[in-house]
Amino acid sequence: MLNISFPKLVMIWLTVVVGLVFAMPNAFYSRVETHNDAMAIIETGQTNAALQEDASLWPEFLPSGLVNLGLDLRGGAHLLVEVQVEDVHASFLEGFWPTVRDALAAERNSVGFVTREDSPPTELRVRISEEAGATEAFQIVRGLATPVASFTGAAATNIDVSIDGTLLTITLSEAEIVAMNERTILQTLEIIRRRIDEVGTREPTIQRQGSDRILVQVPGVGSANEIIELLGTTAQLTFNPVVGRTAEADASAGTGNIVVPALDEPNVFYIIERRPVVTGEDLENAQLDFDQNGRPAVGFRFNTSAAREFGDYTLENIGSPFAIVLDNEVISAPTIQSHIPGGSGIITGNFTVEEATNLAVLLRAGALPAELEFLEERTIGPELGADSIAAGQVACIVAGIAILVYMMLSYGLFGLFANIALVINVGLIFGLLSIVGATLTLPGIAGIVLTIGMAVDANVIVFERIREELKTAKGPARAIELGYEKALSSIIDANITTFITAVILFTMGSGPVSGFAVTLGFGIITSVFTAIFVTRSLIVIWFSRTRPKTIEV
Repeated sequence: MLNISFPKLVMIWLTVVVGLVFAMPNAFYSRVETHNDAMAIIETGQTNAALQEDASLWPEFLPSGLVNLGLDLRGGAHLLVEVQVEDVHASFLEGFWPTVRDALAAERNSVGFVTREDSPPTELRVRISEEAGATEAFQIVRGLATPVASFTGAAATNIDVSIDGTLLTITLSEAEIVAMNERTILQTLEIIRRRIDEVGTREPTIQRQGSDRILVQVPGVGSANEIIELLGTTAQLTFNPVVGRTAEADASAGTGNIVVPALDEPNVFYIIERRPVVTGEDLENAQLDFDQNGRPAVGFRFNTSAAREFGDYTLENIGSPFAIVLDNEVISAPTIQSHIPGGSGIITGNFTVEEATNLAVLLRAGALPAELEFLEERTIGPELGADSIAAGQVACIVAGIAILVYMMLSYGLFGLFANIALVINVGLIFGLLSIVGATLTLPGIAGIVLTIGMAVDANVIVFERIREELKTAKGPARAIELGYEKALSSIIDANITTFITAVILFTMGSGPVSGFAVTLGFGIITSVFTAIFVTRSLIVIWFSRTRPKTIEV
């Protein structure tokens, strides 16, 4: 007997209603987007009349999730950057020199005096004065090596040491270079992601390309320069003791010191100690602030250990200047007026509000471990995206109308039921995309258009089976029931194979391929649901009310 229990009917249509409710915000895209942006700002504690007005554009009790538009639909910035991993190698060797110097100096009686020789960035060359102590010096430096922190290089050490007379040459081992490059790329990916997320852009694409390149696609920004300015600063912040000031860039700095230019003072250079007191890696928070004169500044707070170190330093050096250095430029060099025990303060300078906000974003996100070289940059205008959306809409409408007409002409009233299910199917696809926060791209639209064509396949199989059963002189109720029963296995088999293909495309592909796979996969799920449950429930409701003696499919 053709029948669906009342609880099952309720569950079917409750699922339909929930899906369509979640899809509904996409019909009012601009209004809901404005509401969401306003709510995001209000949640940070800022509010005004304009924000409240924007927030009221959409009821808070309704879902406000939207299908994010990809770069090809919304416009935005496309960048391909190369991470200068060699900078990290040179930085490691630079930081390794004090360790080598101290270790050899402890055995001065046998190795003599220790001096550093000029060398390329990929090497650290150290000369000792006593040739008789060369072997001992070699063993001492070899003893400073540590195991490589990676699975592939577990049996290797991080440095290679060679000796030629009294000259020791230290380089990174191959295993350490591979491991260090991998760590650098992963760290750079995370910091780029944090920086872009901090400024509130929607659904950026940040993924690795090859061994040392990163693809960055950010929809919705006005130009690629905005992202370049955000990513182009390494944001390496240090707090260094000041030795003196000079007007000469090539002034003698002395052992352990470096000469650094002042950011806002032309022809002014600071001689600072190379080793900082604390660094930006010790920051716990940074945000826009204002100094005592109401000028924009950046407030910061150190973590517990760094706050203790900073507090001890300020206590011991009251009256002495210290430099706040950002990317090898002194942005401020205040004099320590008193003990600063809390580990917090402000960075002042000739900042605008925007510059101070961006600096706070960079400091919160962390310093890039290496510089980035921008190999490719493109700004994609929103007009191209608007054309793509319009073309996609036309394709969906044409495909939809053709399917609707065909189904009505081929199957009459049952075709009407299939058409209703088809419309619901498209709504459910957008509901699912909104729930998971997926990004819709041009290939994704192609996936939806393909789904519209495929959505009626299951209904066609069922209706043809019902036709076959009607020819055997069974009653209409039994024919409908058998039609669904016998068509079910074919529907499941056909859609499972296509769904497996979508999963493989999503897993193995990237970018546009993944976008196509997502909409195709969701379309298969909703198509099977609407064909097996929604269309059947419409037929059951109609049949239970009319009780026809005969039916035509």
